[in-house]
Amino acid sequence: MRYGIYLPNFGPFGSARAMAQLASEAEAAGWDGFFVWDHVAGYDQPFVDPWVALTAVALATERIRIGTTVTPVPRRRPWKLAREAASLDELSNGRLVLGVGIGVGKAEWADLGEETDPRVRGAMLDEALEILSGLWTGERFSFDGAYYQVRDARFLPRPVQRPRISIWVGGFWPNRAPFRRMARWDGMFPIFGEADSPDEELDQLSEAIAFVRDERRSDAPFDVVSLGITPEDDAACARELVARYAAAGVTWWLEMIAAYRVGLGLEAVCDPEALRARVLAGPPK
Repeated sequence: MRYGIYLPNFGPFGSARAMAQLASEAEAAGWDGFFVWDHVAGYDQPFVDPWVALTAVALATERIRIGTTVTPVPRRRPWKLAREAASLDELSNGRLVLGVGIGVGKAEWADLGEETDPRVRGAMLDEALEILSGLWTGERFSFDGAYYQVRDARFLPRPVQRPRISIWVGGFWPNRAPFRRMARWDGMFPIFGEADSPDEELDQLSEAIAFVRDERRSDAPFDVVSLGITPEDDAACARELVARYAAAGVTWWLEMIAAYRVGLGLEAVCDPEALRARVLAGPPK
């Protein structure tokens, strides 16, 4: 099990400097990863572009994995995303994880004139992932899809990672389409509806993992990513909780560092020091 921080790119973390400082402190406190949301609208708070923020984070750290969880790829040009991701992977010396999904929310889709049909966005995501993978080879690449076309493009340099940058796919269980997509890439980032207890969420998680394992056609390493909140003042309780997720097959625990962690709504202004304290307390190892 590895342990990462998971936080929004707005509110008290809505600046690249704040992200970089917190990431440096997270690395010093023993965390293994630092993952940020990729939103552009929807909350009346200061925002920072996640790619600008992760550039600052890469320069402020040396060891931890960094990435987005998740980037709604259908609102990006895949070749632009390919170039940005490869550049950030080189800057971080191969520490980037690209989390991807189709995105949710009226504010970032209908209100901005983007595609509103989830099925179409799913098809766009599948095409974009093929383009990312193709451009990252460093070889001549062409693609003729329903939504994107690439003709004889070659992107250099290649990412540091081999065979390419790791891709985690996000999606809501029990929708099957995103989980079939997860099986084709490097990791699954499942999101569940509200559960009445940890046992209920673990049951859903086990079902989702079993489904993806049945769909996989590769024996390459595969990450299972789970979200949660552990107390900084009860180490035994925290360790017991994450141990149950590890036993279910989880390889990454992402600690949620967000406004609602301290009982506030997402639109509230929370005390950043209360959130920072959880980071400084270290992972529930």
